[in-house]
Amino acid sequence: MSFNVKILSSIHQLAAPQWNAICGQNYPFLRHEFLAALEDSACTSKATGWQPYHLSVYQDNQLICIMPMYQKTNSNGEYVFDWDWADAYARHQIQYYPKLLTAIPFSPCYGPRIASLVPLAAILPTIVQAIQDLCTEQGFSSWHGLFIPQSDIPLLQDQHFLTREALQYHWFNNDYVSFEHYLESFTSRKRKGIKRERRKVSEQDITIRAVEGIAVDDQLLIEFYHCYHLTYLKRGRQGYLNSDFFKRLLAHIPEQIVLFVATHQDQTVACAWCFKNTDPKSPILYGRYWGCLESFDNLHFETCYYQGLEYCIKHKIARFDPGAQGEHKIQRGFKPITTYSSHYIAHPEFSDAIGDFLARETPAINNYKTQLTALLPFKQES
Repeated sequence: MSFNVKILSSIHQLAAPQWNAICGQNYPFLRHEFLAALEDSACTSKATGWQPYHLSVYQDNQLICIMPMYQKTNSNGEYVFDWDWADAYARHQIQYYPKLLTAIPFSPCYGPRIASLVPLAAILPTIVQAIQDLCTEQGFSSWHGLFIPQSDIPLLQDQHFLTREALQYHWFNNDYVSFEHYLESFTSRKRKGIKRERRKVSEQDITIRAVEGIAVDDQLLIEFYHCYHLTYLKRGRQGYLNSDFFKRLLAHIPEQIVLFVATHQDQTVACAWCFKNTDPKSPILYGRYWGCLESFDNLHFETCYYQGLEYCIKHKIARFDPGAQGEHKIQRGFKPITTYSSHYIAHPEFSDAIGDFLARETPAINNYKTQLTALLPFKQES
């Protein structure tokens, strides 16, 4: 089979129906509308270090494969941390940036990264050759594919790409009929702890409601963004995303958005923005953007975790991915899972050095996962 690769400097070089016909519409982060909202709001741009550089593959003039990709001039908003790799390059007076990145900008959400109408094994050698040619001809130091499905990793390893493992914490719905039913799987002490946390929120006269995307009006969007942005400002930073990005999401994919809104004395004091994977075979809720105006005891846990769990139970959603990091999720029933990223390092000596580092890092990650699993709050099975 003969394939032809084209690089797209803007997602708008393909119409939304063309793009979505390849990438689908269930997984929100690969949709044309989501990535276009990032680009059109200037959240992904040369200025932010996320310049669109999407890879598309054609066979006989027919589009058959899309791999979102970006030219990166920093490592901001990636959640697979390679700052040490960049520092090592700098110490040897070698340029690490620009690099190529296949990831969902500012979102550590596990899921598909290469969408293809033909088997991935058939088309991957063409993609790999294109990546290697771009690194040689355009001066990119490397390519990184983040939060890639485990099923794709052996194929990338066959192409001599390096694999990096990390951990996230996901909740799985074991056919629970209520939050109380879920807590019945906990040990008595852990169950009492969760109930105490939830009780403290209600005792502060806080109510929380789930607002589906289509019902999020302009005023509520303003209140959400104020919470989101202020949370970053408290830490002396600017949020990666602007209000225009969220407006575009609500305009184009409201059916995949759920906003949990916390109210105190008739004022919105906190919000948690979530997305839904609408695949009927494996629906997923993703917790993404959080913000609050002031501190309340346990409000973060309630808004970002427990409300999401209740929503999943009510709507029979199979899995809840609340976001990156956070060992504190373990005691609330979120299980450690392994996530995968794939890396091509053009510099041979650095490729060997990073490969050696990963060979030592991976067993440590797996050992840590075993330790965390032992800390889950569930009753021991007899």
